[in-house]
Amino acid sequence: MTDNVISVRGLCKSYKKTEVLHNVSLQVGRGRICGLIGPNGSGKTTIMKIMAGLFFPTKGELELFGSSENLDNSRARMSFMIEQPIIAGSMSARENLQYIRYLRGYPDERRIDEILDIVGLASTGKKRANKFSLGMKQRLGIGMALLPKPEIMVLDEPVNGLDPEGIVEVRQLIKRMQEEWGVTVLISSHLLSELSELCTDFSIISHGNLIENLSREELLVRCRNHIALRTDDINKTAAVLEDKLSIHDYKVIHGEEIQIFERLGDIHHISKTLTDNGLVITKLNEEGQNLEDYYLEKAGGRNE
Repeated sequence: MTDNVISVRGLCKSYKKTEVLHNVSLQVGRGRICGLIGPNGSGKTTIMKIMAGLFFPTKGELELFGSSENLDNSRARMSFMIEQPIIAGSMSARENLQYIRYLRGYPDERRIDEILDIVGLASTGKKRANKFSLGMKQRLGIGMALLPKPEIMVLDEPVNGLDPEGIVEVRQLIKRMQEEWGVTVLISSHLLSELSELCTDFSIISHGNLIENLSREELLVRCRNHIALRTDDINKTAAVLEDKLSIHDYKVIHGEEIQIFERLGDIHHISKTLTDNGLVITKLNEEGQNLEDYYLEKAGGRNE
């Protein structure tokens, strides 16, 4: 049985008459990296703020480390970076870390040098944080969260606004946290391609509703390779696939493209059969569905 360190059941949140979360349930297993997938405004940050104790849910239950009681004690074993890292721009990276060490009551000052090395800021010396690049600030924010050796880290859009190099740096740091120190990570992002490279589990959120929870392994199975097919007559094409080629494992996307999930090595025969039946092919190639495609399909951005 999975050792869940975060469990959310039936979570609802309303502001006045507007419901921003509706009956959300999800679990995060110990040592996993769970990605909250969804566009801005989907409810990701609200979920994280409830976990941090910044918001109270309208309804539902939150468990941390297997208990819904003494949540503040449980939160002492966690670190949060929500919306953006809170950094004192007039202080150096070391001074920011020293402040967090005092604030969190962490006794060992040597931890600061360890963190500076981990996040790649050891050479910044007395340089003020307001002179840092956005990527450096994000890495410092993660380092501040990592300093007290949390068991769980909750990171809200940690790669938002970063250039490709900064995204890779943050992704490598999060992977190292999980692989080397066993830190459980809950991370949100609207950059779905980045989460697909990083996460072991996914929770798909749309308009405050949880659409699906699935593991990376389950996602890979569902994001199958397929033949992408477009012709001048999609309805006739579907009929030819079924009647002439006995192909039934396919989907019609937007009424203009067909994705075929069987006989992937038989493109030449499929092409010949379609043209022999008077169809004009405008697209015929093998593709693989990515996380963004899967999200759009599950969240209703595409219609069969």
